[in-house]
Amino acid sequence: MGSILYLAIGIIFGYAVCETLFPDLHKIGEKTFDGRELSLSSYFLRIPAWVLAGLIPLTWVTYLTAYVLKVVGGNEDPLLLADILVMVLFGALAAGLLVVRYRKTKTAQIPKEKAVWFTLAEWIFFAVLLVFFTQLIFDTFRVKDGNLNIGFSVWSDFAPHMGMIRSFSYGNNFPTAYSHFAGADIRYHFMFQFLVGNLERLGMRVDLAFNLPSIFGLVATCMLLYALGVRLTGKRSVGYLTTVFFIFRSSPSFFRFLAKLPKEELWNTLKTQQSFIEFTQNEGWGLWNLNVYCNQRHLAFAMAVMLLAIHFFLPYVYEMAEKLNAGRAEIAEALPGKNAESFGKRALAYCKTFFFTKTAFGVKHPVRSLFLGILLGGLAFFNGSVLTACCAMLFFMAAVSDHRLDYLITAGTALVLSLCESKLFIVGSAVSPKYQFGFLADNKTFFGAIDYMWQLWGILLLFIGAYLLLGKGVKRYLVFVFAVPLLMAFTVSLTPDITVNHKFVMMAEMLLSVFPAIIIAGLWDKSCEVLKNQWIMRRITAGLLIVFLTITGFFEYLIVQRQYQAVHDPEHPLTVWIRENTDSQDVILSPPYALNEIVLGGAMLYYGHAYYAMSAGYDTQTREKNAALMYAATGPSVLDSLVQENGITYIIVGSDRENERNYFYVREYVIAATYEAVFSYGEGDNRFTIYDTSKKIQR
Repeated sequence: MGSILYLAIGIIFGYAVCETLFPDLHKIGEKTFDGRELSLSSYFLRIPAWVLAGLIPLTWVTYLTAYVLKVVGGNEDPLLLADILVMVLFGALAAGLLVVRYRKTKTAQIPKEKAVWFTLAEWIFFAVLLVFFTQLIFDTFRVKDGNLNIGFSVWSDFAPHMGMIRSFSYGNNFPTAYSHFAGADIRYHFMFQFLVGNLERLGMRVDLAFNLPSIFGLVATCMLLYALGVRLTGKRSVGYLTTVFFIFRSSPSFFRFLAKLPKEELWNTLKTQQSFIEFTQNEGWGLWNLNVYCNQRHLAFAMAVMLLAIHFFLPYVYEMAEKLNAGRAEIAEALPGKNAESFGKRALAYCKTFFFTKTAFGVKHPVRSLFLGILLGGLAFFNGSVLTACCAMLFFMAAVSDHRLDYLITAGTALVLSLCESKLFIVGSAVSPKYQFGFLADNKTFFGAIDYMWQLWGILLLFIGAYLLLGKGVKRYLVFVFAVPLLMAFTVSLTPDITVNHKFVMMAEMLLSVFPAIIIAGLWDKSCEVLKNQWIMRRITAGLLIVFLTITGFFEYLIVQRQYQAVHDPEHPLTVWIRENTDSQDVILSPPYALNEIVLGGAMLYYGHAYYAMSAGYDTQTREKNAALMYAATGPSVLDSLVQENGITYIIVGSDRENERNYFYVREYVIAATYEAVFSYGEGDNRFTIYDTSKKIQR
């Protein structure tokens, strides 16, 4: 009940903020970006805006309140008290804003809203999407027969996710540390996991707490992406196709996979394949398909905020384009001729319109821009990659836009907030950017990168290239703007592991999918001038192109469904002991676990699975060396000195087989001679013993 109340207050607060501070929000679907009449429901933007504008501030204020209660006030259970205080505060703020809105409505300061609802086709399309994403998300993580079932395709990424979730729902992780690198600062974007952990703490079952925000993130992203396609073109078909192309990626991998299969194995392999196709580096991880949104649940949630920002700022780009177009005829009439003097005067006139008019740098919606900056700034520890990509795209939009100070307010607010968050959580620099060309391409040259992208995207590249050559106006420029995250992926590394740049590639693919949608929707349209009298042939061609653009993604979706699941008992004795006897300030020396019953208990591991910590920028080599020294210590005095130096609270020793598998040589007899064993479970390969370093054996 507490968790439902928490979510309800957050959404009501978001509704109150959006409807009070942005009174024209209900008009946002009345026209396309270029000013043509449109009858698109504003709820495609308003519903995502209400939830995001409520839950992101609510989550941050809850976290900061709990942080202060624990770090400053010394409260041993700060999260529950923080929830109560923040729910009262946000409930009161929401009530106050709604009263203000009611009074303005009564005094006719807000015009009566003319509701435009979804069309029947839109209801059906998004109902199908809701069912589709619900099934996908619950298939990869759910509670079944009392056990946690975690899909194999997401199991590894869920190691840090579940570790961080349980560090809040079980352990009051304040000040916050990374569950796979305990005792250090927190460089991992953990706020989505905090939201989930808090919902579990308030009584929601963990799969519901994790899955419901994840489903919302995906559906909200699709709603906003659909609306983007429609507002750009005035055609609902473009919105539908853009959304489908986002869900099922374009790639030639499926056809290459078919070409390798012997004829007699073809159908059986297609029906039973359980591993992702891999023709490029790490493609077999499922880096490019729907599996990413299953194992990185915070990504779609953050991308919805990015799409909101694009929706609100794109009209400014069109305003500048309209001014330049309107002035073109006037300038040509006033300055006829094609000589050098005439050209110079025209250029000067264009520069005046572009830079020196009142609106070029004026502020149009300061409150909205400020609030968007707050939402974007809040993304720094929801998903920093989305914040980085969004700010980069907004920069290039601002370069050709009216009302540039609105961009500055948003970007400045986001930058200040993200810097403050980094100072709070991170010792040193948040990122270490460096030039690194080529991303994951084998050949780190320009043409090598093009070849890599062809292997990755296939004919999607041809559509993008075609629109870049044949498109007109603002939409043509948007090809470049939407490709900015792709350019970042291929030129800049922000972390030690450049593989994490795959999120930039996926953001670019999502946005750039609007251009093949525009071309294919045009082919389908009977009024298309290409093959004007052969509309049946054009529609067959359009249908085939849709298949070519989506078949790899659809096949990989089937693979996600087929992969087996790991089953974990949430009441396993190890999980229960960790949950009841440790907290987030305890640093546990263990083998480098990824996800097991110990991690699910909320354990804070000194040296967890190295890849996650390494990709976040931690010094895993030193931790690995120290862990090996402690496990292999030759005597009690040596061991105790190392334990005290590294702040170890508990030592976990597994079976001999497990120790060998995890590369540590263990002298358990030294550990047993130094500290008391406080818990022992299992036998043989399933043996675990936990030693308490505060209980030294007297010699």
